[in-house]
Amino acid sequence: MTRNTREMACTTDDVFRVLANGWLYPAWVVGASRMRDVDESWPEPGAQLHHSVGVWPALLDDTTEVLEWDPPRGIVLRARGWPMGEAQVTLRARTTPAGCQVRIDEEPVKGPAALIPRLFTAPMLRWRNAETLHRLAYLAEGRAES
Repeated sequence: MTRNTREMACTTDDVFRVLANGWLYPAWVVGASRMRDVDESWPEPGAQLHHSVGVWPALLDDTTEVLEWDPPRGIVLRARGWPMGEAQVTLRARTTPAGCQVRIDEEPVKGPAALIPRLFTAPMLRWRNAETLHRLAYLAEGRAES
């Protein structure tokens, strides 16, 4: 599993306002390129985002599902990106004197990516998730509305 944290100059409610808007997903998740649909029940457990990953013309359509939704503390997602596989992604937020700290944990759980030794996947996931948190901070600190 990889873990990244970032201090943000906003509240945990600001972070979860961004997470609650499924249409913002490609704005903060590195690799997600466009939204095709968002289930009406998003972000309740079982709801899905229907997105594409990659760069045109090599786009793959897939989904991300909410496993747990506990604002303003956490969300657990099952992100699919076949043919690479699936990952469990957990975001946790906590209040700090300067705002909040957000942590993202990601673990490949199914498919070819789950079979690759962490020695090879961890550096790429850490880099990608550092940028993901950077983008999430822009939206949360800028008070993006749902």
